[in-house]
Amino acid sequence: MAVAEPYAVPSVVPGLGRRRVGALRLKAARQVGWGDRIALASLILISLIAVAGPLLAPHSTTVPAGQPMIHPSAKFWLGTDEVGRDILSRVLVGLQASWEASIVVIASGVLIGGVIGLVAGTAGGWTDNALMRFTDMFLSLPGPVLAIAVVAALGPSFQHTLLAVAIVWWPFYARIVRGEIKAWAARPHLEAARLAGVGRFRLAVRHLLPGALPATVVTASLDVGNLVLTLAALSFLGLGAPAPAPELGAMAARGLPYLLEQWWIPVMPGLAVLLLALAANVGGDALRDLLADR
Repeated sequence: MAVAEPYAVPSVVPGLGRRRVGALRLKAARQVGWGDRIALASLILISLIAVAGPLLAPHSTTVPAGQPMIHPSAKFWLGTDEVGRDILSRVLVGLQASWEASIVVIASGVLIGGVIGLVAGTAGGWTDNALMRFTDMFLSLPGPVLAIAVVAALGPSFQHTLLAVAIVWWPFYARIVRGEIKAWAARPHLEAARLAGVGRFRLAVRHLLPGALPATVVTASLDVGNLVLTLAALSFLGLGAPAPAPELGAMAARGLPYLLEQWWIPVMPGLAVLLLALAANVGGDALRDLLADR
């Protein structure tokens, strides 16, 4: 007597040919709105600008390029600061620093939190409880206060600020991955895989982890804007690298005394932070909609 497979998902819907299924997928792809496409294009564009910032900078970020406090003009698009340095060059390099720092912190959070969430969701029992209580302990730590403590202990440095923020950023991803793993573990094809004798490690890596990736990717994309603002705020408070490092938050803080007369000195770095965070948030929303359509 033949034994039927415990669970199987047909690659082609009954009654529809492969061409019909392909046409439906193409139609679903075409339903992505122009707003989402523009948002993703904006995110890609500002990401490229941030990555290539030092190559696009027309002047040095530390050596004066002209007279101090020159109004924005054809020669200096964003003007010069109180020392005479080109603000455009400093903003471009500052964009790269903020973007790379955000990616580094999020990547470390996804890696650490993903491993902890995967182990907790797969193992269950006392292992799950212990890892989640450990995660809750880090969730209770306020990021800005911890950053101030780390900088006070190790000295002012952008790397020290990143370390402090990374310490409190991974628990969110641990919670998300653990929740997705728990949800996927209850599905019929996972139970069929267990009955077929699939090992726990292979079950976690081959079946459970791919199910948690979409929610993790969307959360990470939406997190970039939040992290850009957090790092800029800490740099604004003086917790970043000392001058003359071109950090957007620190540039805005040092330009505040000139706000009423030479407004471009503090405003231009602030606008760069706004555009970077806005592009990241809008692009994250578009990516979420795109993955939801799939």
